[in-house]
Amino acid sequence: MRRHSIFGGIRARARDDAGSATAEYAIATLAAVGFAGLLVVILRSDAVRGMLTSLIQHALSF
Repeated sequence: MRRHSIFGGIRARARDDAGSATAEYAIATLAAVGFAGLLVVILRSDAVRGMLTSLIQHALSF
């Protein structure tokens, strides 16, 4: 006869982390999409566009 401790079921559930990697990938993907959206908004502004254009023109004229 096998004895089961009270914490045996808790330990088994704690070790069962199926799906946690998928959730981590989903959170990382959402963060990357949010960051990409922020970059698009920043790069579309006239001030940043002018700064990048002058930087590229200066680099190409060298």
